[in-house]
Amino acid sequence: MAEGRWMVEVIVMPKEGVNDPQGEAIRGGLRALGYAGVRGVRAGKVIRVELNAAGADDARAAGAEMADRLLANPVIESFHVAAVAPVGVEA
Repeated sequence: MAEGRWMVEVIVMPKEGVNDPQGEAIRGGLRALGYAGVRGVRAGKVIRVELNAAGADDARAAGAEMADRLLANPVIESFHVAAVAPVGVEA
Protein backbone atom coordinates (compact mmCIF):
# COMPACT_ATOMS: atom_id res chain seq x y z
CA MET A 1 0.00 0.00 0.00
CA ALA A 2 1.30 3.47 -0.88
CA GLU A 3 2.08 5.82 1.94
CA GLY A 4 -0.17 8.78 2.52
CA ARG A 5 -0.11 11.85 4.72
CA TRP A 6 -1.84 11.58 8.08
CA MET A 7 -2.55 13.94 10.96
CA VAL A 8 -2.22 12.32 14.38
CA GLU A 9 -3.54 14.12 17.46
CA VAL A 10 -2.05 13.13 20.82
CA ILE A 11 -3.51 14.35 24.12
CA VAL A 12 -1.07 14.51 27.04
CA MET A 13 -2.42 15.02 30.57
CA PRO A 14 -0.93 15.11 34.06
CA LYS A 15 -1.46 11.79 35.82
CA GLU A 16 -3.97 11.65 38.64
CA GLY A 17 -2.31 12.61 41.90
CA VAL A 18 0.33 14.75 40.17
CA ASN A 19 0.31 18.44 41.11
CA ASP A 20 -1.26 20.51 38.31
CA PRO A 21 -0.65 24.22 39.08
CA GLN A 22 -1.97 25.36 35.71
CA GLY A 23 -5.21 23.44 36.23
CA GLU A 24 -5.56 24.89 39.73
CA ALA A 25 -5.02 28.43 38.40
CA ILE A 26 -7.69 27.89 35.74
CA ARG A 27 -10.09 26.47 38.35
CA GLY A 28 -9.53 29.51 40.57
CA GLY A 29 -10.09 31.88 37.68
CA LEU A 30 -13.30 30.16 36.63
CA ARG A 31 -14.64 30.23 40.16
CA ALA A 32 -13.72 33.93 40.41
CA LEU A 33 -15.77 34.52 37.26
CA GLY A 34 -18.80 33.01 38.95
CA TYR A 35 -18.57 29.37 37.84
CA ALA A 36 -19.06 28.07 41.37
CA GLY A 37 -19.86 24.55 40.18
CA VAL A 38 -16.33 23.97 38.85
CA ARG A 39 -14.75 21.41 41.17
CA GLY A 40 -11.58 20.55 39.31
CA VAL A 41 -9.59 21.33 36.18
CA ARG A 42 -6.71 19.37 34.68
CA ALA A 43 -4.64 21.22 32.07
CA GLY A 44 -2.81 19.22 29.45
CA LYS A 45 -1.66 19.68 25.90
CA VAL A 46 -2.72 18.62 22.42
CA ILE A 47 0.06 17.77 19.99
CA ARG A 48 -0.69 17.36 16.29
CA VAL A 49 1.86 15.53 14.17
CA GLU A 50 1.63 15.29 10.39
CA LEU A 51 3.41 12.21 9.08
CA ASN A 52 3.63 9.71 6.26
CA ALA A 53 2.19 6.27 6.97
CA ALA A 54 0.73 3.30 5.09
CA GLY A 55 -2.65 3.72 6.78
CA ALA A 56 -4.55 4.86 9.84
CA ASP A 57 -3.34 1.97 12.01
CA ASP A 58 0.31 2.68 11.18
CA ALA A 59 -0.19 6.41 11.78
CA ARG A 60 -1.83 5.72 15.15
CA ALA A 61 0.98 3.35 16.15
CA ALA A 62 3.62 5.91 15.14
CA GLY A 63 1.86 8.63 17.15
CA ALA A 64 1.70 6.40 20.22
CA GLU A 65 5.38 5.51 19.89
CA MET A 66 6.34 9.20 19.55
CA ALA A 67 4.32 10.06 22.64
CA ASP A 68 5.84 7.19 24.60
CA ARG A 69 9.39 8.13 23.60
CA LEU A 70 9.28 11.95 23.63
CA LEU A 71 5.97 13.79 23.75
CA ALA A 72 4.90 12.67 27.24
CA ASN A 73 6.91 12.27 30.43
CA PRO A 74 5.76 8.82 31.64
CA VAL A 75 6.60 9.65 35.26
CA ILE A 76 4.06 12.47 35.53
CA GLU A 77 1.94 12.34 32.36
CA SER A 78 -0.35 9.96 30.52
CA PHE A 79 -1.33 10.18 26.86
CA HIS A 80 -3.69 8.81 24.29
CA VAL A 81 -3.94 9.15 20.54
CA ALA A 82 -7.22 10.98 20.16
CA ALA A 83 -7.56 11.26 16.40
CA VAL A 84 -6.03 10.07 13.15
CA ALA A 85 -7.13 11.60 9.86
CA PRO A 86 -5.84 11.66 6.32
CA VAL A 87 -4.39 15.00 5.20
CA GLY A 88 -5.52 16.57 1.96
CA VAL A 89 -8.59 14.42 1.46
CA GLU A 90 -11.85 16.26 0.95
CA ALA A 91 -14.87 14.72 2.67
